[in-house]
Amino acid sequence: MLRISGLSKTFNIGTVNEKTALQDISLDVKDGDFITIVGSNGAGKSTLFNAIAGDFLPDQGKIILDGTNITFTPSHKRAKYIGRLFQDPLRGTAPHMTIEENLALAYLRAGHSGIFSRITKADEEAFKDQLRQLDLGLEERLHSPVGTLSGGQRQALTLLMATIVPPRILLMDEHTAALDPQAAGKIMTLSDRIIKEHRITCLMITHNLEQALTYGNRTLMMAEGRIVLDLEEEQRKSLSVDDLLHLFRQKEGRALDNDRILLSKRT
Repeated sequence: MLRISGLSKTFNIGTVNEKTALQDISLDVKDGDFITIVGSNGAGKSTLFNAIAGDFLPDQGKIILDGTNITFTPSHKRAKYIGRLFQDPLRGTAPHMTIEENLALAYLRAGHSGIFSRITKADEEAFKDQLRQLDLGLEERLHSPVGTLSGGQRQALTLLMATIVPPRILLMDEHTAALDPQAAGKIMTLSDRIIKEHRITCLMITHNLEQALTYGNRTLMMAEGRIVLDLEEEQRKSLSVDDLLHLFRQKEGRALDNDRILLSKRT
C-alpha cells in the first residue's frame, strides 16, 4: 500500500547546522495497518511524516503509494489522499471559520469541490450526523467559530475533518500529547474507533509506550533517522513497556532518552 525505499534527508548541508534526519529508511505499510512509532527526540519520526506528506523533497529514495510514485508530488496534491493530525490542536482547522465551514473545507481538500460553493440544508444535516459521533455536542454549534472550542473539542474536530472522506493513509503526530489526560483518552478512543470503522491505514507517533503497545497491530522504534525495531502483532502481543525499553537498549547499546517517554512510563 505504502512503500518507502532508501529514504534519506540531510538538512543544512555544508553548514554548522548540518543534520542528517533520515538515513536510508525502507518501510512497507500494508493496507489496513495501524502502526505506532516511538523514539527519542530527534529520532526522525516527524521528519518521516513530513516526507510522506510532501513537505520537502528527499535527497534519496522513493515513496510509492498504491503503486504510484508520489516522491515529487506537491504536498497540496497529497492532501487529497493523506490525512494528518498534529500535536498542536490549533493546527488543522481555521479558527475564524465556523465548524460548518471547516467541515466543508475538509470536503474541498479531499477533492469534493461542489460543496464549498453553497452549503445546503442537506449538507448541514450530514455535518450534524458526522459531529454526533464525537459525542461533544458540536452538532448544536455548527455556526460557532472553531476558535471558541476547547483544545480537546478542536482536536476531535480535526480528527473528523481528516477522516470525513476516509484518506488512503492517516498520519497522527502525537495528536493527544497537548491535551489533558481526560481529553487525551477520549480522543485516542475516538481515533481508534474511526480507524477501525473505516479500515484506515494509519501511522501514529506517540511518546506513550503503553499506548504504542495497546493500539494498532505493529510498532516501530526509531533512532538517529533509522528504524531500529519493527515489531509485528505477534511479537509485541506479550511485551511490556520494560520489555520494549530493554529491546531498544539491546539494539542500540544505550537507553531511550526521551523525558516524556520516561514520564509516561510512570503514569
